[in-house]
Amino acid sequence: MNDFRQYILVGGMPQAVLEYVKTKDFEAVDVVKRRILKLYREDVSKFAAGYEDKVFAIFDGITGQLSKKEKKYRLSSISKQARFRNYEDSFVWLNEAMVVNTCHNATDPNIGLALSADHAIQKCYMADTGLLITHAFMGSPYIENDLYKAILFDKLGINEGMIIENIVAQMLRRNGHKLYFYSRNDKEHRENHMEIDFLITEKRKIAPIEVKSGSYKSHASLDKFKKKFSSKLSNSYILCTKDVMIKDDIIHLPIYMTMFL
Repeated sequence: MNDFRQYILVGGMPQAVLEYVKTKDFEAVDVVKRRILKLYREDVSKFAAGYEDKVFAIFDGITGQLSKKEKKYRLSSISKQARFRNYEDSFVWLNEAMVVNTCHNATDPNIGLALSADHAIQKCYMADTGLLITHAFMGSPYIENDLYKAILFDKLGINEGMIIENIVAQMLRRNGHKLYFYSRNDKEHRENHMEIDFLITEKRKIAPIEVKSGSYKSHASLDKFKKKFSSKLSNSYILCTKDVMIKDDIIHLPIYMTMFL
């Protein structure tokens, strides 16, 4: 886990990795990552000309959206008048440029997850978690970024869910999975409310994945999802910081074992 936490901080960008191998200095790595983020912004100005303001607005809002309990990207945070049809091209540009990993709501979970994907309801993760950490504190010098120490010494608090869910999205995408989640918000019948972090296909069926960044006592959404879609499911997973175990017919895996899914 210590090695994995170091990877979260450094990320996978070659320049950042080489700097860490050479110096073992997170401050030096942060300088490199800030340079990369600056290059990203220059690319937006160059290649997204005509709608670069919208791309910047989405990009700058990523950390704020991911830090919320429900991590769906809400365009109302940009403007009350913002509509998805006006920003769709900007999301597509960031995803195709491999700056972000978008994750869409599969409203009818089935082997063909793309068939029920609601592209207007999506989560937007950074493609590199190391860059996400630097992006979150771009307006402050490294010395004020307590997140580095918190991650390294396993003392994360409010930002923990954002970081851990982002790294899971990164690993799933790297393994060739398109990213989907499941969200059902029934205001009249709260007992039907469900939020599953990720869905992947496995053995011609679907596998729900819940990400637990800290200690937890229950997994109500996963239990309800398993009951409702039992005939369509393969394995069910909880990714956490605990050891491998099978409990309540759910496979629990350490976060770093996402690479095997």
